[in-house]
Amino acid sequence: MSATISDEYRELQLRLHRERDDYGSASRQWAGYVAQIIDQHKITNLLDYGAGKQRLGQELKGLLAGPVTIAAYDPAIPDIAAPPAPADLVVCIDVLEHVEPDYLDAMLADLARVTRRVGFFTVTTAPAHKTLADGRNAHLIQQPMAAWLDKLRRYFRVSGGKETGDVFWVVVTPLDAPPDQDRSRA
Repeated sequence: MSATISDEYRELQLRLHRERDDYGSASRQWAGYVAQIIDQHKITNLLDYGAGKQRLGQELKGLLAGPVTIAAYDPAIPDIAAPPAPADLVVCIDVLEHVEPDYLDAMLADLARVTRRVGFFTVTTAPAHKTLADGRNAHLIQQPMAAWLDKLRRYFRVSGGKETGDVFWVVVTPLDAPPDQDRSRA
């Protein structure tokens, strides 16, 4: 696995997580939709990639009908920074726009590595309301949806999505999965 974050940026991210309770909490608003994907695809294991404060898992506990193992990964949070194992569903909410541009391809390749069946990713295309300790906007990559889709299609088959204002979401499947199937049925 190639590096997906620099040491300096890891420290800036960790600092922002420690100083702001509202940083790393965007996933909560998507929990209902993630629960629908879990039900639709009969998911039994999920990886929250870029989990921050792990609030998605907390929200999902009250929404899921059956047992789902939820793993969390965030390279900036020491307790969950070990390289993650693949999962049937990989959720990456409000993360990609925070990635250092020089590390984006490594991050997308790692997302492709861990996504066995389906992925659900959200991206904000506008500036963040937060700044890093070094003065940069917390959204290091601010590009329109079309540019993001071009990048994502190098690593995934994009099977659905929607843009609402400055945020869009996509549902993706691995490139090596048949178009109408996922890897669990292969």
